[in-house]
Amino acid sequence: MNEPSDVTRTPPPPAVPPLPPRTTILRLAAIGGVMLALVAGFALSGGWLTPHRLTQHSFMTAFRVVDGRHPGFRRNHAKGLCVSGWFDGSGQAQVLSTASVLGPRRSRVTGRFALAGGMPFQPDAPGKVRSMALRLRPPDGLEWRMGINDIPVFVARDAREFHDLLLAGRPDPATGKPDPARIGPFLAGHAAVARALALVAARPLTSGFGDDTYNSLDTFRWIDAAGRSVTVRWAMVPLQPVAPSRAGRDGSYLFEDLIVALRQHPLRWRLVVTVAGPGDPTADPTLPWPAGRRQVDAGTLTLDRAESEDDGACTGLTFDPMVLPPGMAASDDPIPAARSAAYMRSFWLRSGEARMPSAVSPAMVATGGGQ
Repeated sequence: MNEPSDVTRTPPPPAVPPLPPRTTILRLAAIGGVMLALVAGFALSGGWLTPHRLTQHSFMTAFRVVDGRHPGFRRNHAKGLCVSGWFDGSGQAQVLSTASVLGPRRSRVTGRFALAGGMPFQPDAPGKVRSMALRLRPPDGLEWRMGINDIPVFVARDAREFHDLLLAGRPDPATGKPDPARIGPFLAGHAAVARALALVAARPLTSGFGDDTYNSLDTFRWIDAAGRSVTVRWAMVPLQPVAPSRAGRDGSYLFEDLIVALRQHPLRWRLVVTVAGPGDPTADPTLPWPAGRRQVDAGTLTLDRAESEDDGACTGLTFDPMVLPPGMAASDDPIPAARSAAYMRSFWLRSGEARMPSAVSPAMVATGGGQ
């Protein structure tokens, strides 16, 4: 005979009575409703249910319509070159912002020079919009990113207007130039764009990337130690002598000249911050601010090295203007947020694509002179 066990046996759970058919149907409907809400959320964010809503996809499509498909490259400012160096803050701008990058210290810089447009193999031209993109990293690990351009104002007031301008100005396949039948009526109905484009066309053209001035175009808020904010724009002003543009050259001469210059000596710019006055427009980047506004010398940018985008430090970066350190914040200017979203989508797309080698590389340029 077996001895009694010390283990207490757990009685089986009571049987769960089946749900009434009506309750089962209601629960399944609730689960289905949650799933439908999730799918609808994704559909709305992607613009599937609102085809006329402006989305990241809308911008990627517009860039492709204008400049063609170039896998692996940025959808705008596709032709570029990585650069690196440092930024020495002057400390003078700390009265405007608590951002550590503005203090009297040195920050590491990874940057990129590029030409506007989505064509990575376009020939350089004097009138092409040039850009300087920067990632500044002070010793505390914070960072400030920016994408600034050599034009005096932006060419649209908001993302929708810029998107529509891209499509209105797309090249006619027969001529390679904008179709007057498209761009003419668009500009007639968008006086702000027409005015901004006239200012861009009238800007003085310098000899290259190294002696050009690059403007933030957009407006940001800087916050001081007391929590007070001011609205600012800024510019990188060259310390190199400025020379006029030289016509009659082709290929990648702007990038080749930059590579040669960096081999010979560092290139430097002053970061000049302009503070808005009463009534200055902050939400419309097509409007310049009046001359004579307060300006602060925030420090000196020094670049001393160029690298190919095929393996350079800037290749995996987006120069998202909304990456801001404490002491800086967005203003009511709508463009930076739109740029941030478009950069994110562009990065996601190009990260999964194979690409051809870049059009420009320091290895392609003979030591001692440009081509």
